[in-house]
Amino acid sequence: GRAQFVGDAVAAIVADTLDQAKDAAEQLMIEWEPLPAVTETRTAVEVGMPQVWSEAPNNICFVEDVGNSVAVDTALAQSPLQATFSYPVNRVIAAPMETRAALATYEPGTGSFTLYAGLQNPHYIREELARRVLCIETTRLRVVVPDVGGAFGLKESPFPEYALALIAARRVGRPVLWVCERSESFLADHHARDHFATVTLGLDRDGLFQALRLEAVSNIGAYIAFNGLHTPVNNLGSLSGVYRTPHIHARITGVFTNTQPTSPYRGAGRPEAIYAIERAIEIAAQRFGFDKIALRRRNMISPEQMPYDTGFLFTYDSGEFERNMDRAIALSGWGSFPERRKEARKHCRLRGIGIANAIEIANGPVKSPFSESTEIVFDSTGAVTVSLGSHSQGQGHQITFAQIVADFLGVQPGDVRVRYGDTEHIEHGTGTFGSRTVAVCSTALASASDVIIDRGKKIAAAHFEVDAGDIQFERGGFTVVGSDLTIGIKDIARLSYQLSPAMLDGHFGLGAKRIVSPSDATFPNGCHVCEVEIDPDTGHWKIVRYCVVDDVGRIVNPMLVEGQIHGGVVQGAGQIMTESIVYDDGGQIVSGSFMDYGMPRAHSFPFFISESNEVLTKANPLGVKGAGEAGTVGALAAVTNAVVDALSPYGVEHIDMPMTPERIWQTIHRSALKPDIRV
Repeated sequence: GRAQFVGDAVAAIVADTLDQAKDAAEQLMIEWEPLPAVTETRTAVEVGMPQVWSEAPNNICFVEDVGNSVAVDTALAQSPLQATFSYPVNRVIAAPMETRAALATYEPGTGSFTLYAGLQNPHYIREELARRVLCIETTRLRVVVPDVGGAFGLKESPFPEYALALIAARRVGRPVLWVCERSESFLADHHARDHFATVTLGLDRDGLFQALRLEAVSNIGAYIAFNGLHTPVNNLGSLSGVYRTPHIHARITGVFTNTQPTSPYRGAGRPEAIYAIERAIEIAAQRFGFDKIALRRRNMISPEQMPYDTGFLFTYDSGEFERNMDRAIALSGWGSFPERRKEARKHCRLRGIGIANAIEIANGPVKSPFSESTEIVFDSTGAVTVSLGSHSQGQGHQITFAQIVADFLGVQPGDVRVRYGDTEHIEHGTGTFGSRTVAVCSTALASASDVIIDRGKKIAAAHFEVDAGDIQFERGGFTVVGSDLTIGIKDIARLSYQLSPAMLDGHFGLGAKRIVSPSDATFPNGCHVCEVEIDPDTGHWKIVRYCVVDDVGRIVNPMLVEGQIHGGVVQGAGQIMTESIVYDDGGQIVSGSFMDYGMPRAHSFPFFISESNEVLTKANPLGVKGAGEAGTVGALAAVTNAVVDALSPYGVEHIDMPMTPERIWQTIHRSALKPDIRV
């Protein structure tokens, strides 16, 4: 009887055509009574604010304390230098190229359903919808996920439209299609980020970090979304950054508001954590006269200290953080920046440069990563089919895993077909999120390949009439040791269909299935350097250089990794530049279309300079760490640091995101300092 936010669904209409459905929606008679709304994160807990739920006084959903608050308070009290500042992390929307959609069918003879939808985790969605909504066995719901067209965390949630399509298909006895229009997605999709935080960094007089404290209010929205409580708290370990900070404490208060629920979005808490530590370092350097590079270097974890227990949630297994930073500084032309700044001033432009070191957890949770299923099967012609429990939203997994399996088994990538996204053919899957897929699937594929090679040795031994111990496998061939007798794995696959299953441990053909997990999470890391130029007369600004040196472990396909880094940087920078969901006092979305919500464009960016520093992890066979979110994690802080550096002649220490031209212009004109920036 009550809508908790603008966009909260109150009715569903099924019609033969879209136009008929829209006409019918216009005929609905709904008696609306406007209610007071609370949308602002920082004020949601204040006395007298409208209450979203009576069960949650002061709109508080949860309070989470992480770390030793007493130790942090003591260390800060003893720190002669403290840098404190408050800031928002504004609300954004994922805006994938392909909006959410659902096509549902129902078979009355068997009482079974099929759902076609763009998802990141089809097996979990099947479980949620079958058991919790339809109240049927999971075997009676098939979920098929074709190419998704972008997801970024949005498409791992069981939205109500998917359930409604299934229920409607059973109700009307016909397939039911729903496609989210772009303007509708601003109201119906989950939003992301939306925090207000205060961070304090304590240092001694030499600049050594003593303690870090974060107090944040996180906007949950009107309802708790799937993984809605994950983003504010589960990646707080990244607050350590790449530095030695003896004591860290974080207190996070989750609040309900009359807004769309928030859920994971590319980075899911990692960019916010790196933003906190890297902005605190920048402000400390500015306030107390430290060189920003030297201050970071003085506190940086060295390779000799690995594995390094941060004392705050994470233990890093590997990394060369200082080398990343030094290389990024060299590639960015940091040393010659003063000349470029001087040249910009000749044209009455402000030039700024910013740096941020980033690290994140991937393929978690720590010590107990989620499992994933893979299967490798040779058919009777020798072609290979690989089935994955994870999914692809445009990352190029088909190419990546064809390369991996080809390398493991000595076949050509073109001989490998990769499939995923159908719960009828793939029994188990966890999904694609958290930069996990290559690490976890390569672990499972390595295990399955070992089984196939062992079975291949038995077949080769039978073929050559020797003992299996006399067979060795190398580069796709099985050879009798000490002889020139060799048979390729494709021929072995053909033979496997001619032999008795008794010879192959009861198996027919050549194949193997494995459900495994890596031994631990991984920690991709890197260094970002951003350079910007601002027109002080208009506030308009642009990124003129951007350099990234990343360590994502072993790189399987350099082009795909570089694409991931580029895309991640753009999504992070977009939030700093123009992206922002804005509400009015009544709870209406003001930025509810691309006319008002500022999406970044290709022309907003220069060509990226990127380089990789491959430091292998021991957490999985390939040594991969993950690349999907790495670009976003470092971009927010790097771009902000560059803009603030450009505005430093005006005494600007911080500016809130998004840094629209209007906000920058206002910041300049509110400054008490009126420097002559001309040379």
